[in-house]
Amino acid sequence: MKSNQSFFIKLLIIQCLTVVCFSQDFDFFYLVQQWPGSYCDSKQSCCYPTTGKPDADFGIHGLWPNYRDGSYPSNCDSNNPYDESEISDLIRSMQEEWPTLACPSGNGSKFWAHEWDKHGTCSESVLSQYQYFEAALDLKKDVDLVQILKKAGIRANGESYPLYDIKDAIKDAVGVTPWIECNVDSSGNSQLYQVYLCVDTSGKNIIECPVMPRGKCGSRIEFPAF
Repeated sequence: MKSNQSFFIKLLIIQCLTVVCFSQDFDFFYLVQQWPGSYCDSKQSCCYPTTGKPDADFGIHGLWPNYRDGSYPSNCDSNNPYDESEISDLIRSMQEEWPTLACPSGNGSKFWAHEWDKHGTCSESVLSQYQYFEAALDLKKDVDLVQILKKAGIRANGESYPLYDIKDAIKDAVGVTPWIECNVDSSGNSQLYQVYLCVDTSGKNIIECPVMPRGKCGSRIEFPAF
């Protein structure tokens, strides 16, 4: 009997150590969506996925655990690598909503593996691998950035728009302040690249950001076509 108790105690200690070592605490998520037109209209260019050109829509870049001091955990559990068999029924949605644009062309698996291994493993105390990807897809579904901006008269037509108009349009629709990340096109013009929204640790509720990323955009930025 004592030997059985000793075995279960050791097993419990191992499980607890696994949680402490690999499932680090975090304070919130960044939900990051990127505009494919800006990704492709840069010096690095882009390659469409093997499934074809993505829709003219913001695509998920990632759901990233973060700390309130602006730092973030990464690569938290090498013993829990990306396993596509665990999310097989999400793959079609991910190909549409979370497409890869990196070169050479791929089907998305390498991109999703990177996101899970670097970021997703740091939230595994809260979300399983399936729940992690499902949460990102559900959040994107709730925030249709293209329609939000279109209603405010902001369209992906290569025109330049005041940065505060873009922020205000998203804030009015979502109820929280977004962070806008810009990159530059091949001519050096500042353009709308990524939109950050903050999410609570459940991965379900959008919240005001405890801290914003670093970086800046011009007062007017382009919204390139795709």
